[in-house]
Amino acid sequence: MSFLTHLECSQCARSLDADALQGLCPDCKRPLLARYDLDAARRAIEQTPLAHRARGVWRFPELQPVRKPEHRLSLYEGGTPLVVADRLARAIGAAPGSLLIKDEGPNPTGSFKARGMAVAVSRALELGAKALSAPSAGNAACALAAYAARAGVEAHVYMPQDVPVAFVAQCRAYGAHVHLIDGLITDCGRVSVEEAARHGRFDLSTLKEPYRLEGKKTLAYELAEQLGWTLPGTIVYPTGGGTGLVGMWKAFDEMETMGWIGPARPRMVSVQSSGCAPLVRAFESGADTALPWESAATVADGLRVPAAVGDRLILAAIRASGGTALAVSDEDLMAGARALARAEGIFAAPEGGATLAATQQLRRNGIVGDNDRIVLFNTGSGLSYSHLF
Repeated sequence: MSFLTHLECSQCARSLDADALQGLCPDCKRPLLARYDLDAARRAIEQTPLAHRARGVWRFPELQPVRKPEHRLSLYEGGTPLVVADRLARAIGAAPGSLLIKDEGPNPTGSFKARGMAVAVSRALELGAKALSAPSAGNAACALAAYAARAGVEAHVYMPQDVPVAFVAQCRAYGAHVHLIDGLITDCGRVSVEEAARHGRFDLSTLKEPYRLEGKKTLAYELAEQLGWTLPGTIVYPTGGGTGLVGMWKAFDEMETMGWIGPARPRMVSVQSSGCAPLVRAFESGADTALPWESAATVADGLRVPAAVGDRLILAAIRASGGTALAVSDEDLMAGARALARAEGIFAAPEGGATLAATQQLRRNGIVGDNDRIVLFNTGSGLSYSHLF
């Protein structure tokens, strides 16, 4: 069912075997991208009407890396709503129908991380991994713990010791081994990789293996289908590690190659917290890579990522799309989260609130107009952050 052909380095274009466990490119230490025979995949997809396909991450298994159906783990992730936010649009002075919210809160573990881990855990186990690990600001740890429990395999998650207790409780409930680290997610990543090598685990760090990205790219496939195979003018995305943004950009290219969409792309707007904005700083300075952010601090744990492995890919996508990168204060992103809840009934995580704050900046700066169609991504539920509300 899968038309996966090989892995390709995102920087040096080296081709690697897709049927072996792989991390970063062995030559340049940059992320690997899964490549498919898209012509064959398109022909195969056309043989099964969409009405006969399951919704969610596994809707197009031809474009996913898992070879055998029995290896696909699922907790019914994906298939999330695209909400027309007219009350919110009126509140900020936008036209009816112009503002939409892709709400990832209904995913089984409460965030979009379920998409990536469903695919990454499935593929890792198909390729022979026996135990798994990952660093996380919270949501990815919960997703890994859940899918490892679904598969009946050992999982180790590494989180900063000051993460909200709801993340810790959820991981422990799934039976994961929780390691709380004195430091930031970058410190967690270092320990996770070291201990994975020492104990023979496969590490699923963001963009340090190729398949979490494949789960995240389904955000774009769903969005295009929900909009009748058209794309919005602007996508506003909260960016920590940036896998979702990179995955969507990859998906747009795949869809165009298959003839599902044209060459037009949305402006990709990356949103970070002013307390941790390495990509914004890099974008504004014209740099191709982002220097680590010193003393990162924000209430939005998913945005507290001082160094992103995929910085080159994120910045390239923003620039190619004619987009931008913005920083918002913690005060403004929490105000955005409360507005999403009160105007539309969406209990958004602080990261989701950041997209509304950024949209208001875009409007003030004249980058988007009253009638421009904008999609905001709320990447998770506010339940784990209930102490902030």
